[in-house]
Amino acid sequence: MATEHESTTVRRRVRGAPRRAIGDRVTIAMVAREAGVSAPTVSKVLNGRDAVGPETRRRVEDALASTGYERRGRSEPGRAGLVDFVITELDTAWACELLRGAEQEAYRLGTRLVLTVTHDRQAHPREWFKTLASRQTDGVVLVLSSSTRQIAPERLRSIDAPFVVIDQMGGYDQNVPTIGATNYAGGFAATEHLTELGHRRIGMITGPDDVRCGLERLDGYRAALGRAGLSPDADLVRQGDFYAGGGRRGAAELLDLPEPPTAIFAGSDQQATGVYDEAHARGLRIPDDLSVVGFDDVDMCEWMTPRLTTVRQPLAQMAVLAVRNVLETTHLPGEHPLRLELSTRLVVRESTAPWKPPRRRR
Repeated sequence: MATEHESTTVRRRVRGAPRRAIGDRVTIAMVAREAGVSAPTVSKVLNGRDAVGPETRRRVEDALASTGYERRGRSEPGRAGLVDFVITELDTAWACELLRGAEQEAYRLGTRLVLTVTHDRQAHPREWFKTLASRQTDGVVLVLSSSTRQIAPERLRSIDAPFVVIDQMGGYDQNVPTIGATNYAGGFAATEHLTELGHRRIGMITGPDDVRCGLERLDGYRAALGRAGLSPDADLVRQGDFYAGGGRRGAAELLDLPEPPTAIFAGSDQQATGVYDEAHARGLRIPDDLSVVGFDDVDMCEWMTPRLTTVRQPLAQMAVLAVRNVLETTHLPGEHPLRLELSTRLVVRESTAPWKPPRRRR
């Protein structure tokens, strides 16, 4: 059975919302401030979930009453009855997990989910925007790659509907509503796990150098090395692409070093599969000769041999909150949009083991 360790807690930043004027719509963020709780807690109360204490539930209910919050009805006049879900591609397990969460929440709320796959690596990333802007929608959830995130926030805000960016590949300013995960804490937890096992030469394969989540994981890796009294070594870091091919290339370069690492933090589960392939091709045993840690905790981690130690980020829950936010929240002028960071967790399986001297190369 996997062992799970909490690495951090959910954080939320919503600031500066004005007092409600007559005719203005009350948002979940406003209710949360009134009750002194997080926006997800308000959503749990609205949806009748049990994971809220009696006192907290009372405060939220009082805030709902005092602010005059009105939940958007499923048959509200003028609604299109659909939410757009825009994503780069569906050829990774994490993308499918995000889509699964979005579809389930849209179904629960009685709304259709319209999928747009932008195929950024094959076509111009702006074409999907023209299609989106040409029709009516109740909200837009965007999972943007490093190329599509170059679209100016002003253009995104020109969409005539609430929108949220899931910043798996994010990096927007504070004026764009985003939902993400604690990538820094996850990178720290992954690396700390390896240092606690006694590893001192720990390689890392990052994501693209312009992708925020990859840079945050790299920062966490470096911080954990420092906490263990180790100096970060640039030779032990290789740039990847979050795909299996990037993982294998990075692993090959690391394992070709005169003093190769005894452990590798792959930066994503897809890249970890590439590390496995390269290790097996060289006759290395995981974890006896090489410990490996991934990031995401998609379903395939349980089917890898050995099962992959990884950092879990709640992909489906990120998509659930994104769909819920665009359907239930309207940001008022002057209100800073929602920023949620959901906690990551280290899940220990069989791909990591205590350090031991490497076998001699023949």
